[in-house]
Amino acid sequence: MDLVTCGHCGRMHPRGVKCPKYKRVYDKDDREKLRSTYKWTMKAKQIKDDAKGLCEVCTALGRFNYKGLEVHHIVKLRDDPDGLLDDSNLICLCVEHHKQADNGEISAEYLRELAERRVNRDR
Repeated sequence: MDLVTCGHCGRMHPRGVKCPKYKRVYDKDDREKLRSTYKWTMKAKQIKDDAKGLCEVCTALGRFNYKGLEVHHIVKLRDDPDGLLDDSNLICLCVEHHKQADNGEISAEYLRELAERRVNRDR
């Protein structure tokens, strides 16, 4: 039997046996796996393009902000995994407005209204 020194507990274990003290620092859940797909990458690019490369909240306020853009799910994926690629559930936001939306400081109804305007404008 081939033994190796464990980097997690310092003891010797048979090669290939996982140490019971081993803890994975980051484990992707299903939602994160969905966000790392090609379809999601292309959908996020499309939403940014449809928003003309601007934060949709800033634009509604009369400002043009194209820095630090992210695509936000209005209804969280944990609540509706089917909304991953739904245009009316996605909105292009700057980092500041994305944080505000995640914290509930910007209402989902308002974000949905902005997303619907974009969707209807592009039809």
